[in-house]
Amino acid sequence: MTSHDIDPGSVGRRDVRPTDEEFYASDRPENPALPEDRPRGGGPGEPLRHRGTWSVMMIVLFVLLVLFVGMWAFP
Repeated sequence: MTSHDIDPGSVGRRDVRPTDEEFYASDRPENPALPEDRPRGGGPGEPLRHRGTWSVMMIVLFVLLVLFVGMWAFP
């Protein structure tokens, strides 16, 4: 059935739309189980690592140490 055919069961109804299967089947390939051209991930990957954690922590501690020494030395 094409979109221009009239369904005898729908005569008199104003809102005639295709079913979900008919709508989505119109643009599906013949073999919908083909592998993706560009996989979107989901495979096993490396866990995230925070590479600069210790260096950032040392810089923050150094800045705090300089502030406290400055407050102690110059009240």
